[in-house]
Amino acid sequence: MAGLIRRSDIDEVRSRTNLADIVGDYVTLKSAGVGSMKGLCPFHDERSPSFHVRPQVGFYHCFGCGEGGDVFTFLQKMDHVTFSEAVERLAGRLGYTLHYEDGGPAADQGNRSRLLAANAAAEQFFRDQLGTPAAEPARRFLGERGFDAIAAERFSIGFAPHSYEALGDHLRGLGFTAEELLASGLQGQGDRKPYDRFRGRLIWPIKDVTGQTLGFGARKLLETDNGPKYLNTPETPVYSKSKVLYGLDLAKRDIARGKQVVVVEGYTDVMACHLAGITTAVATCGTAFGSDHITIIRRVMGDVDNRDSHGLGEVVFTFDPDEAGQKAASRAFADEQRFAAQTYVAVAPDGLDPCDLRLQRGDDAVRLLIQGRKPMYEFMVRRQLDLYDLETVEGRVAALRATAPIVAGIRDESLSIGYTRTLAGWIGMEPTEVAQAVRAARRVPVRSAAPRTVPAGTAAPGPSPTDAVAAGEGAPRIPVGDAHAAMADAVVPTIGIAQLPNDPVTRLERELLMALLQHPDQIPLETARRALHTAFSQPALATVRDALLAGLDAYGSSEWARRVAEESPPAFSPLVTQLAIAPLPIREGFAAEYCRGVTTSLIERDLLRRKTELLGALQRTDATAEPERHRSLQRELVELEAERRRVRGD
Repeated sequence: MAGLIRRSDIDEVRSRTNLADIVGDYVTLKSAGVGSMKGLCPFHDERSPSFHVRPQVGFYHCFGCGEGGDVFTFLQKMDHVTFSEAVERLAGRLGYTLHYEDGGPAADQGNRSRLLAANAAAEQFFRDQLGTPAAEPARRFLGERGFDAIAAERFSIGFAPHSYEALGDHLRGLGFTAEELLASGLQGQGDRKPYDRFRGRLIWPIKDVTGQTLGFGARKLLETDNGPKYLNTPETPVYSKSKVLYGLDLAKRDIARGKQVVVVEGYTDVMACHLAGITTAVATCGTAFGSDHITIIRRVMGDVDNRDSHGLGEVVFTFDPDEAGQKAASRAFADEQRFAAQTYVAVAPDGLDPCDLRLQRGDDAVRLLIQGRKPMYEFMVRRQLDLYDLETVEGRVAALRATAPIVAGIRDESLSIGYTRTLAGWIGMEPTEVAQAVRAARRVPVRSAAPRTVPAGTAAPGPSPTDAVAAGEGAPRIPVGDAHAAMADAVVPTIGIAQLPNDPVTRLERELLMALLQHPDQIPLETARRALHTAFSQPALATVRDALLAGLDAYGSSEWARRVAEESPPAFSPLVTQLAIAPLPIREGFAAEYCRGVTTSLIERDLLRRKTELLGALQRTDATAEPERHRSLQRELVELEAERRRVRGD
């Protein structure tokens, strides 16, 4: 069994990995100033971004919930892997060969990694089988729905042989154990021995946002198959149907770029949309669209609710006209307010789903379907109106009672007013009467949708990162020391930026430390050393200052911030993280000027303090009785003034 990964290898993998690239697979990041990026926190539900990433420093931190750390911590928390598995995954991504302290080879020992590897091998096996004679029913199914070999290759589609042990035998031949195949859901346990779960079926691999295969969806092809029409991988340590969206790995870039996502109901619908040019289509995997799916979409789309981006995004739902589709529409409407983006509904003519629509009327029809989307509120209002006889007074009154709460729930006041007028026209009633009903409905909670405020049990978005952070609550310690040690120490009181005073002196000291941690390339080492040797009035910042001095041999290197964290007492680790991540008020292209100004101000403040002390000492000294001391103090004052001029550049 391999031992611990060498520390030098861990440091090498960390230094070669761009944190923003890894985080960007899960979160849409935008520039937040010089060297800083931000997005919606993946660890708690929020409407305004408080999750900051500094690639050059190598740290991330959420100023809403306190989560923070480095690239290894991020993967551990997001994918629930061990530290070793996180290092091994990133090493594999880089093509870097790891070494172990006992000299053993780099071997992937993590259970999650083994299950992912088994799924990847199974995917390749299924894809290879699609070209065999036995897969003729699968190829015929695809062809009848307008998908050729190129489409099958694009979506990694495969075929499971009609056999109880073909896949199992193949994977065991590759070194996977029976326990791993059962844990991955690729096999089930029979009375006597394990059996292949998927047999004689068309196979779609279901992948996470990074493209790793987590499980499979399988469509029945043979009349002799007594199983369900669609069969999915069961819940496993790597696959949870409520937390994955089919096609997201292919759609994520265009979703983030175009601020639009199209939610369809099946695998073939996703394929049809993508092939027709709607490359933002995704689908759920054997379960209803729910809150976890919303969280995933909002994170990828960068769906924030503020004055700069409110309403810019679009979430388009397609529903079948049958009863199941109507229920799905109602569920989607119940969650509509969890999106900052505008929500729409697209229903194809004659009740065709996107796959059938493309097959019968071509790619243009699919594109027109999405272009002709209707706002979710209009769709729901019209759906309600269809239930009543608007030719009668009773029908109109009942319709108003049913639709007024829907209009009352519209977030945009201008839209609400417009829909109130439109509703009056649809029903055939006076606008004032409809407006009164809408106002009355606003005063009464009418549905169980998540409120626009942060849901109970989640952390609210924090205040300004540099001035108010959640008092260090939940802020993790930056992993330091032995990389294989436990990632969390015993619970100790922690210190965060929010606990610091907000007076001018403290702000200056805080911003100096932030500049030194974030922009060491802009501050010469000797200038940094001089600034750090000044007196700090704030005790917590003075402690961090001492850690910077202790780690100056790493100044300016990729390990600089981490070295400071190692030198800091555990209770101050969250503060170091926040100082290394929190945005500074620097305009693009003015980092050097800002850093010079902060360091100069602090050094001048210290020089002024020393000058005051020297002048006081000079006044207390009798020049006649102590001529040497008097002359020494005068020389120090002259030297002090010369240093002040040098600092100012005079």
